[in-house]
Amino acid sequence: MCYDRYVAICKPLHYGTFLGSRACAHMAAAAWASGFLNALLHTANTFSVPLCQGNILDQFFCEIPQILKLSCSHSGYLREFGLMVVGACLSFGCFIFIVFSYVQIFRAVLRIPSQQGRHKAFSTCLPHLAVVSLFICTAAFAHLKPFSNSSPSLDLALSVLYSVVPPTLNPLIYSLRNQELEQALRKLISGPFSGERNCLFSLANLS
Repeated sequence: MCYDRYVAICKPLHYGTFLGSRACAHMAAAAWASGFLNALLHTANTFSVPLCQGNILDQFFCEIPQILKLSCSHSGYLREFGLMVVGACLSFGCFIFIVFSYVQIFRAVLRIPSQQGRHKAFSTCLPHLAVVSLFICTAAFAHLKPFSNSSPSLDLALSVLYSVVPPTLNPLIYSLRNQELEQALRKLISGPFSGERNCLFSLANLS
């Protein structure tokens, strides 16, 4: 998303070249492959961890830090720590790329002469930046904080913040900028009441 906004705002004449169908397919494939590989490595490690304290988690899904709390082997912790270090390095690289892109975007936006143009650009970029920051901060805090300082309610709140809220908000952020979708949503919302309004208007004219 940040690269899309960067090209659209900073290099609008080259948008079709930099973000053609092939480039979009490559970026989507890279994101899916990296996510699948990360999930596969973490899943394989958690399945190899022996559980000595039962199998009941105070969560609504099997989150890795909660599973490691039930482990009686230090090897699982070490392997998971190594995987987290690799994941943290990749996430930090993505975060640096996002920050660099948005610095360039904001510099270009501030040079836009019209206030309406600046408002439109900021309204497109800021929600995405807020959701990405929420996801990265809460996920990093949930996975890197010491187990001794955690509580079930805090762990549950963090899990909801990074696993439920961003995926829920992403379709709104990415699609509501589309005018056709926005018009369709308005028609859908006003649909059940449009017939009643037309009927009342007709009765008022007859009277």
